[in-house]
Amino acid sequence: MVKQANLDLISKMRSDAALYLPFEGEYGGVGRPAKYGEKIHIHQLDPKFLKETSTEDHLRTNIYQGSFYNKEFAFPLNVVIILKTNLNTGAQAHVILFSTDLELTYDKIIRFYSLRFRLKVAVTSQIEFNFRDAKQYWGLEDFMNVKEIAVTNATNLSFFMVNFSYALLQPFRSHNPQYSILDLKSHYRGCRYAFETIKMLPEKPDAILLADIFQQIARLGAIHSAFHPSATP
Repeated sequence: MVKQANLDLISKMRSDAALYLPFEGEYGGVGRPAKYGEKIHIHQLDPKFLKETSTEDHLRTNIYQGSFYNKEFAFPLNVVIILKTNLNTGAQAHVILFSTDLELTYDKIIRFYSLRFRLKVAVTSQIEFNFRDAKQYWGLEDFMNVKEIAVTNATNLSFFMVNFSYALLQPFRSHNPQYSILDLKSHYRGCRYAFETIKMLPEKPDAILLADIFQQIARLGAIHSAFHPSATP
């Protein structure tokens, strides 16, 4: 599906994924030409695939790259294998990354894949947070639309609300960094209740009392309280 959309995939395989060299023998003339060659052994890779090696604190990191097959895919993959070896104990561990783009260099595959989980300062990727919030708070996981335009609109609205809510959170988090989306929704729900209630009064309270009413009602359902000067409409 990704290739049909003229896109490419970067992802990670299981550590025990079977990888094969392309078949390099001669065609026997019967049936389909062989596609899979010798199965590779992660801990005994041919040095010709080695792209980079480094050692730090008795931990050696070897990075290999090659065009290999996996039987779950109908075409060769651009595979990057990161093999770490503890020089004191001999223990080894590895990660297998791959891309459907056969032209990508190993460093770009590692960097692009790392963006999914962490930024350069090793914090969780904002992309993951955006999807989590869109599903948890803004209906991305719940809408029942099936037609293309309706699905597009619902998806766009979910992600718009993620961005919009982040902008609304900033003034609150300047007073309380723990202020959450649930607190934000509770705040504006409380403001609406207060606004509708005050409309029923024969006379509006003075401005100071009005602001205090909005602040108190807006806090009722919140987990983390934070003063915000815009509580009064």
